[in-house]
Amino acid sequence: MKTIPYGRQHITEEDISAVADVLRSDFLTQGPKVHEFEEKFAQYIGSRYAVAVSNGTAALHLCAMALEVNDTSKVITTPITFAASSNCIRYCGGEVHFADIDPETMLLDLDKARSLLETHPKNTFSGIVPVDFSGHPVDMEAFRQLADEHNLWIIEDACHAPGGYFTDSAGQQQNCGNGKYADLAIFSFHPVKHIACGEGGMITTNRQDLYDKLLFLRTHGITKDPHLVKDSHGGWYYDMIDLGYNYRLTDMQSALGISQLSRADEGLQRRRVIANRYDEAFNGSHIRTLSAKKGMGHAYHLYVILTDNRKELYDFLKEWGIYAQVHYIPTHLLSYYRQLGWKEGDLPRAENYYSRCLSLPMYPSMTDQEQTFVIEKVLEKSQ
Repeated sequence: MKTIPYGRQHITEEDISAVADVLRSDFLTQGPKVHEFEEKFAQYIGSRYAVAVSNGTAALHLCAMALEVNDTSKVITTPITFAASSNCIRYCGGEVHFADIDPETMLLDLDKARSLLETHPKNTFSGIVPVDFSGHPVDMEAFRQLADEHNLWIIEDACHAPGGYFTDSAGQQQNCGNGKYADLAIFSFHPVKHIACGEGGMITTNRQDLYDKLLFLRTHGITKDPHLVKDSHGGWYYDMIDLGYNYRLTDMQSALGISQLSRADEGLQRRRVIANRYDEAFNGSHIRTLSAKKGMGHAYHLYVILTDNRKELYDFLKEWGIYAQVHYIPTHLLSYYRQLGWKEGDLPRAENYYSRCLSLPMYPSMTDQEQTFVIEKVLEKSQ
């Protein structure tokens, strides 16, 4: 029996050829393909700068470092996300404060974040990490206004949303991660994401000061920049000016990323077709779908439904070779964060969402026949 996963990479002969060309070249790691990928990705997203890194978690960690998160920092984020969105703050010693979600979009609730800010003394918090969960864009303009009121920086976790957009108050489409409202944004190139590099990540920003920091933080904090190196013994000389990491992306991965980026819009449109077909199929059933709000360009990394018989449906689909998934266990209820004092009942909306959510198969190479089979089995168990 052929299995249908919740997500899958799509590798073409063009992708394979692009990687093979690098293998035949002089550079495997930090060669010209890395910079080419950065430039093309920045152009695609609409940001001034892009910095390629080894994965999305590394991207988040470097953002927190560049923004000087430390053990005095308190940062707000959502519990409905992969753990890395909050872990990056903990890596730097900061304190994570989760705010509950909007029950319509499942994104970080602006009013809950505002309430958290207003019930603490002024200047308690340093920043906020909203997440474009499942590919539904956050209204970054609204969060920027809130951040400016409280002197906060913003890291936009846009891992689920390359190609997604929201419409601002002037009626202009703003691409997720374009840097207009967030100080930094991050993307992931894990195989199930829109663009697959095996592993990989990207940071986008419009701020040159942060861009310059990120470049040496991803390479051990080492630089040859004559403006930063205090001494020079010759052309070989470098200095380590901060404690950075080896978070670099390779030329091989970048070549794959460039090839995948060339058909990113095609994949995004296919995701939207699949989502629309799911929406139509479940309309009038007991299944609740999470459609995009008006003016939002949903990127549909995930297609999430809400059902009152989640465990039974998950097991039933698995019996038929359909591997649905759950996104996500609320981060505040993971053992590590429980040890920091979080418990059931702290974030009731997120916990209610988790009890009912299920991600159905969603990837561009999914056939109409496969989707029809998934729909039939979901409806069969949900009558």
